[in-house]
Amino acid sequence: MHDVKRRYVIPGDKIAEGNYRPIMNVTKSGNALIATRIGIAEMGRDGVKVIPLSGVYIPRVNDLVIGKIVDHTSLSWEVDINSCFPAHLPASDVFGRDFNPARDDMGRHLAVGDMITARVIAFDRTRDPMLTLQDRDLGKIAKGELLKISATRVPRLIGKRGSMIQTIEQATQTRVLIGQNGIVVVTGRNPEGVEQAVKAIKMVEDEAHTANLTQRIKALLNVPDAPAPQQQQQQEMAAATAAPQQQGSGNGPSTAAAEPGAQVTEGAAAATAAGDSNSNNNEMTATSAMTQNEEEEVESQK
Repeated sequence: MHDVKRRYVIPGDKIAEGNYRPIMNVTKSGNALIATRIGIAEMGRDGVKVIPLSGVYIPRVNDLVIGKIVDHTSLSWEVDINSCFPAHLPASDVFGRDFNPARDDMGRHLAVGDMITARVIAFDRTRDPMLTLQDRDLGKIAKGELLKISATRVPRLIGKRGSMIQTIEQATQTRVLIGQNGIVVVTGRNPEGVEQAVKAIKMVEDEAHTANLTQRIKALLNVPDAPAPQQQQQQEMAAATAAPQQQGSGNGPSTAAAEPGAQVTEGAAAATAAGDSNSNNNEMTATSAMTQNEEEEVESQK
């Protein structure tokens, strides 16, 4: 179960059999895992889950959500989290245990219309979700482009190990904050980058159920495809093979440089040979001259 396998399912479909862990929208009956929602069944190392193709957001504990302040009482704020269940943020979560409704002005911290990032700390079917801001990167959202997508599209927008959202952020130089309730906030210094990120997010929402979506997003954002591991390994091997050849060709100039030296040696040998030849000729000339003088002396004695 190393490769992730996907297929469309409807409630009641048997996804797999075996000792697999049901993660989301899946129930186990005996040795079989059964889908409970219409969506895409996904089998991976972690277990089996069904990503629903439609439906409203149902809060779960520890979910990160983005919500809008719609009202407040003397003890809490009411927050719209894009669900059929209105959420509540206790005033004591913001002001602390010493909160006093008569003394502390709730509207000074969070007014109607403000957007916040919060986490669900409690929820069941008998009471509305309870939120908190007491965590890192939670609180009031100062600015950004707000989008609302189906909560069922959030896993596809994030991608495997965050690959999809990282591609969008890096290509557009933006920061994308995603709530698991389907609310998305895009911020960036360049308006064109923000616009491109919004287009990419909308494409993911519209085409989340299709294949090769990542390649189309990269084409939209002009992101070049990284070479496959096998192709990259072949390129590295080719470069490693070419290096010794370049070094070998690099020895050529030194060989060529040695040739003039050889020519000089040959020239010196030729000069030596020429000198030896001249020396022999001089000796032969001197010997001939001595022989001629001896003959003249013999003739004079006669």
